[in-house]
Amino acid sequence: MTTAAPAVHGPTRIPGVLGALTSTDHKRIGLNLGLLSLVFFLVGGLFALLMRAQIAQPDVQFVSDQTYSQLFTMHGSTMIYLFVTPMALAMALYLVPLQIGAVSLAGPRLALIGFWIWLSGGLVMQSGWLTGDGAGRDGWFAYEPLANGTNTPGVGQDMWVIGVMLAALGMTAMAACVAATIARRRAPGMALLRMPVFTWTALVSVLMVVASFPVLILAMSLMYIDRHGGHIFSGFNGAIDYQDLFWFFGHPVVYVMFFPYLGAAAEVVAVCSHKRWFGHTAFVASIMAFAALSMSVWAHHMFTTGGVTNQYFAFTSTALVVPAGIEYFDMVGTMVGGSIVLRTSMLFALMFFIQFLIGGLSGIFLASPVLDYHVEDSYVVIAHFHYTLFAGSVFGFFAGVYHWFPKVTGAHLRDSWGRIHLVLLAVGTNLTFFPMFFLGQDGMPRRISRYPAHPGWGTLNLLESIGAGIIALGVLSFLVNVVVSLRRRQPAGDDPWQGHTLEWATSSPPPAYNFELPLPPIRSYAPLLDRRHEQLDRAGASP
Repeated sequence: MTTAAPAVHGPTRIPGVLGALTSTDHKRIGLNLGLLSLVFFLVGGLFALLMRAQIAQPDVQFVSDQTYSQLFTMHGSTMIYLFVTPMALAMALYLVPLQIGAVSLAGPRLALIGFWIWLSGGLVMQSGWLTGDGAGRDGWFAYEPLANGTNTPGVGQDMWVIGVMLAALGMTAMAACVAATIARRRAPGMALLRMPVFTWTALVSVLMVVASFPVLILAMSLMYIDRHGGHIFSGFNGAIDYQDLFWFFGHPVVYVMFFPYLGAAAEVVAVCSHKRWFGHTAFVASIMAFAALSMSVWAHHMFTTGGVTNQYFAFTSTALVVPAGIEYFDMVGTMVGGSIVLRTSMLFALMFFIQFLIGGLSGIFLASPVLDYHVEDSYVVIAHFHYTLFAGSVFGFFAGVYHWFPKVTGAHLRDSWGRIHLVLLAVGTNLTFFPMFFLGQDGMPRRISRYPAHPGWGTLNLLESIGAGIIALGVLSFLVNVVVSLRRRQPAGDDPWQGHTLEWATSSPPPAYNFELPLPPIRSYAPLLDRRHEQLDRAGASP
């Protein structure tokens, strides 16, 4: 049965920038969040380049030790609180209502308020640079007692705490709206197991946000009180209590920063293979198991503290390999027998799976307390989480950008520039992060601004700094591609890739209420692919 879009008129629009910033259209909120997240990505990348300049060679004094601590803190905080996580939510805000056939987002005003709260948090956090004692300087994790008012006095660290609280609160509000939209606004026929892969990955992500981010807000609130004489986190046990609260947020957020990009890469692989995603039900079960396990592994960050039960958290951490293996199996199964087209989006998606595999396999080693004791606080840990959060997630993000850019703008990105972007990013990423495994194994500690002339350390650090510069060139090539593609537009049409899901059933860009034509019948998680097959069958049956 064909489902018609409701007979409603588009919302009243305020022209200009004010209208764009106050719109309750989920697509506008998602775009605003995504664009500002990209700005913060560039800021965080600048911090990384300054850090790499400082440690490119032994005993360099490019910046002071205190400035390096601020760069270290603000780089991690910017990337996690202001880029990778909100960008995942931005993709969900834009795409989920379209993919499930909804005409609008549930709670759009709450989502708009959440966006402004998040942006306020980002600006407050970055405003610490303007204070006399500088920005936050205790890492993106701000461990107690290092971050208390005695050891790190000053307004800059207070602004960091308030900024994190606001950013987390805003993201929680936006995530709740996405979850409510999936629960209440699916089109007729869109059963849960007929939802597309990306929507499922967005759903488990927003559920983890709603479950874990309030704990971060609590931890930051208690820290602020503690910094101003509350004496909440006192002594060794207090430090452990803070870590329990922080990492209960800090590990689920790893998968919030992974799942939507996994979903984007999966959509690209299916469309570019001209096959429906293989093992859809098994994939859904695997990410649900992944999400459940992610809520029970937080203390593997605390193996060396002596304050947690290592055996239990080692078991749950290692068990993550099972659902991860299912996702890779589904990816290969989708490609086998497919008519594969190696578009730029497909190349980024394949690179996403390869790069994240390195991070995932290194995570298995870190899940063993015995091995974790050996490499804790070394560059092995930096290599591991950058292969998951940057080499993994960012490649999935760019796969999604090249795939959905025509839907958002109505124009194609240039494929030639895209391949230059891919090569530069792949070379730079591996040149930057792979040598860190060797540095860590050789004993180089993390979180230091200077190091002695130990044999080999200077050479590997120089290679990493060169790699960071190549990453910057890759990002620059992407920005050039966007500018050129928008100024000299190559019209893409409504469905340039022969997509499988409902966002390709509407115009590019979509109208205010998403769909002006009746939706196709929804009988599976790939309704447009079903419609094409039915049209081919009818054409073959006709005389």
